[in-house]
Amino acid sequence: MRRRARANGFSLLEVIAAILLLAIAFTALMQVAGGSIGLTNNAADYSRAALWARSLLDTADVGAPLRPGHTEGRFDSQYRWRLTVTPWRPADADTAPTPQQAMPPQATPQQMVKLDLDVLWGTGRSERAAHFSTLRLIGPDNSHPPMGEP
Repeated sequence: MRRRARANGFSLLEVIAAILLLAIAFTALMQVAGGSIGLTNNAADYSRAALWARSLLDTADVGAPLRPGHTEGRFDSQYRWRLTVTPWRPADADTAPTPQQAMPPQATPQQMVKLDLDVLWGTGRSERAAHFSTLRLIGPDNSHPPMGEP
């Protein structure tokens, strides 16, 4: 009795199943890579916003003395800013004063002001914002106190 030789290899159904599994794995990998790229771009945008904010807060009173109120502007075609300056005293730490409140009539030799800066970018539903806040000690002429003074 002769046995018929059996063919070795994969059937068409096994090859199709292997290609399907490979395609599913590749699709999942591409989604993870795409999400990673999106997160990296988002982190880069926030880093740029932080650099712009630091630059503005470091030079806030160089061109003109700090005054209570709101100011706005643009850094470039993508990033814009909104700065709010308010007087700050330790007694007011729990209740923030409104920007319309003026400095006290008899300003002390040095006074604290609070700078609240919002850096915004994007438009519509994809608009993003980063908020930065700091305190600045100013002298009676609304400038920084001289170096060496406490």
